[in-house]
Amino acid sequence: MNRKVFVLLVLAIIMIAVAAAVLFGIRPAVKPDTTDFIQLPPGFKIGVFADNLDGLAVSYPGPNPGPRMMLLLNHTLYVSIPNRGKVVALPDLNNDMKADSTITFIDSLNMPHGIDFYDDWFYIAEENRVIRVRDVDNDMKADNGTLEVLINDLPTGGHFTRTIKVRNNSLFISIGSSCNVCYEKDERRAAIIRCDLNGTGCRVFARGLRNAVGFIFHPVTGKMYSTDNGRDWLGENLPPDEINLVEDGKNYGWPVCYGKNIHDTDFDKNVYIRNPCMEPFEMPSLVDLQAHSAPLGLAFYYGNSFPQEYRGDLFVAYHGSWNRLEPTGYKIVSIDMDTFTVKDFATGWLDGTNVRGRPVDIIVADDGSLLVSDDNAGKIYRIYYSS
Repeated sequence: MNRKVFVLLVLAIIMIAVAAAVLFGIRPAVKPDTTDFIQLPPGFKIGVFADNLDGLAVSYPGPNPGPRMMLLLNHTLYVSIPNRGKVVALPDLNNDMKADSTITFIDSLNMPHGIDFYDDWFYIAEENRVIRVRDVDNDMKADNGTLEVLINDLPTGGHFTRTIKVRNNSLFISIGSSCNVCYEKDERRAAIIRCDLNGTGCRVFARGLRNAVGFIFHPVTGKMYSTDNGRDWLGENLPPDEINLVEDGKNYGWPVCYGKNIHDTDFDKNVYIRNPCMEPFEMPSLVDLQAHSAPLGLAFYYGNSFPQEYRGDLFVAYHGSWNRLEPTGYKIVSIDMDTFTVKDFATGWLDGTNVRGRPVDIIVADDGSLLVSDDNAGKIYRIYYSS
């Protein structure tokens, strides 16, 4: 290879790398040893509950190799690590707010994501199925011979996340879309389905949710709330990502509608006499969020350690944008559920073009602190208030 050809090849590689960084959100990741860079409101502090849970040298679209969804049970945090095919247990038996060890609860799974516990069973949602296992001897390892496959035909491809919650003797499972924007052939996609505890009797509970990675039940009212990631390629600020109040039998718009009943005329070219997004059962978003922020996990705060002003607020983890020229997200916000005002709560994971972490899930710990998973840095953080 002559020098001229070599130089041209190097330039081509550099141009491809730059284009990938701009168009596909591939950015260098920085894994700092401290949490000093994270900015919080006065009086709040942050520490690391668990570390070395995998991670990555670059930040790229979708799930990174680290921890995702969490479950807190008997002073032990259970965390799914989809790209490693496992769920780990992080006990804190001495109650020092740091994990004592990392124990593999179960492995050899297919992109396990959501996890919940009910009536002595751990329920785990993989990409293609839902299983449950027991841990009768409480050694933080799934007991051999107890694994039951409840659902074995979940659709695969596209958005891989399957989040699961147990409520009122039913399983609720969110399944993301197979595409950016399209009409789905399988009605279970871009939806939350409801099944009996044994995996039978499944039906669509709510539809039109493109990718509701996180959903929870309000600890006081019992109502379901979810995040939803809007479609791509409508520009820097459209469509908004969403918080939705999810109700049985309702349609939340995708792929034809988004936000406050806005018609997506870029996708749906049909001509209507009136706005098709105002039809019965078409539900507007509850709260519009910055487009491409990728909101994932969420948690209502009813703990006793934060100042009173945060009581009842909804905390939301923004995983971060992948195709926005000016990156956004990579933070945690709080939402006042009386006024729907969105405020930054924890920031600093994005430093220029460097990524220091990508928040995924949030849960309220027994002591009133927040536990936050980060699938890029491979950490679980603990955010607490110290006046």
